[in-house]
Amino acid sequence: MSNNLREAIKDKKRIVVKIGSSSLQHSQTGDMDYIKIEKLVRELCDIRNQGKDVVLVTSGAIAAGKKAVHISEIKGSKVPLSTAEKQACSAIGQARLMMTYQKLFAEYNQIAAQVLMTKNTVVNDLNRFNTTNTFAELFKLGVIPVVNENDTVSTYEIEFGDNDTLSAVVAAVVGADLLILLSDIDGLYTDDPRKNPDAKFIEVVEKLTDDYMEMGKGSTGSNVGTGGMNTKLVAGKIATKTGCDMIICNSSDIGILHRIMDGENVGTLFLANRDENFNLPEYIDKLHKN
Repeated sequence: MSNNLREAIKDKKRIVVKIGSSSLQHSQTGDMDYIKIEKLVRELCDIRNQGKDVVLVTSGAIAAGKKAVHISEIKGSKVPLSTAEKQACSAIGQARLMMTYQKLFAEYNQIAAQVLMTKNTVVNDLNRFNTTNTFAELFKLGVIPVVNENDTVSTYEIEFGDNDTLSAVVAAVVGADLLILLSDIDGLYTDDPRKNPDAKFIEVVEKLTDDYMEMGKGSTGSNVGTGGMNTKLVAGKIATKTGCDMIICNSSDIGILHRIMDGENVGTLFLANRDENFNLPEYIDKLHKN
């Protein structure tokens, strides 16, 4: 069955790809990993050239801004930033990040567009309607939208808090049929494989039950990003309930993207289970309120 499910990936028409901060930087220095970013852009352009719609959800603005103004060195890497400092770093870093993407996409004759979102983009009916129309027009024009959370204005009340959740929301808003989360782990395991050598890899999740959700509770992400396995499973809940397949895979080799699109059995595949009663705006509005 798994082979047939993977073969079906080839026919997906609208793909959202999410990449995290730790996947965009050199771990030793925190500087941008240009080779990795260039490979990512090349892969996305190649998927676009197959006639598919593509969206990139990217982290990295705050990290890039911190690096640009040397905040890590001034405050020490372990000292948390205030909201104002995060927002200032985001304003600096988002421009640098987008400039990098624009240059690299241009190398492959591809136009990219910046889209910045908060929870209000989805919770508010008019905002959501307008956002859906904007994405639809960008797809018509053959553009690849590059999405990030609008950290410059976002506060606790209106933030997603992690780009795993944001990417699933984007997938729902644009009607994507595949969401790919590029992570620092191969996929979903029965336990954290970094702590438990007996943890078993899970190839396919047919239905995201409470038992699966519990598997992500004990894991956290890298010290660069904001999401661990728990946020990826929340993303899986949103994606699958709104009718989108999702794959969690390892970003150590960005070439995994074309291998996925070629039907290879890599990462963990979460199958769509559309729930007509799932209220996306209500679910998003309750995030951080529970």
